[in-house]
Amino acid sequence: MNIYTWRSGLREAGTVAVAILFLIPLFALVNMAIKPANSATTAFQIDPNVTFANFATAWTQGALGPALVNSFIVAIVTVAGSVVLSALASYPLARFTRRWSRWTYYLFIGGLLIPTQLGLLPLYTTMRDLGLLGSLASIILIGIGGQLPFSVFLYTTFMREMPQDYEEAALIDGCGPVRAFISVVFPLLKAVTGTVVILDAVGIWNDFFTPLLFLSGSGNATAPVAIYNFHGQFHTQWPLIFAALCITVLPILVLYFLLQKYIIRGFAGGLKG
Repeated sequence: MNIYTWRSGLREAGTVAVAILFLIPLFALVNMAIKPANSATTAFQIDPNVTFANFATAWTQGALGPALVNSFIVAIVTVAGSVVLSALASYPLARFTRRWSRWTYYLFIGGLLIPTQLGLLPLYTTMRDLGLLGSLASIILIGIGGQLPFSVFLYTTFMREMPQDYEEAALIDGCGPVRAFISVVFPLLKAVTGTVVILDAVGIWNDFFTPLLFLSGSGNATAPVAIYNFHGQFHTQWPLIFAALCITVLPILVLYFLLQKYIIRGFAGGLKG
């Protein structure tokens, strides 16, 4: 029988305080989104003249529809490519203990130490020479390459903690390494795959600088770039910006809530559920 003590009350009070702290930015976001354009109140003051017209105006004026479609295409293809390539690369790195596998793993991890900004100039010239500037393909290729080091780290760490009984049984039954990975190993990676999907998706969805640089001058724009267009040199439409932010944050927020149970499991590196 659990007894409610003063320590339990302190823990609950601390939990409520932290929840309120995290809800403050959300309140400011929604509060600014429903203010009229001429409102003189701050982000934390409630204006009595609430309006929801900002959402419709932001959608049409900012061309958020095509921008969201582009963001969905980039996010889905990039995450799928990252999951497939990192899982396939991590399998031999986790199962083989030879020197080459260890140094290859360190080579992947070294990618986490290289700032993205250092590679922008050679990437830009490469995409220009390939004729991919202004296309979503350039963002997808760069996104997959940028997500691989951390994804390989998660997959390799997770697979090293997995028992090999099932795949060894599959190999004895005549499955090759590729078939054993596809049929046996990969279904057991559900927890870490959910972690990789949500972390990669958040990073790709919120990326602003890469699409701004590689899609500049084209008719393509992702959601962050479309929102940036509301900002001008002499005038910034803050209610429209916050309304657009509310719209664009919903898809990734829904994805997070759907996959949140896998995040801790994936980081834990254990095989659960």
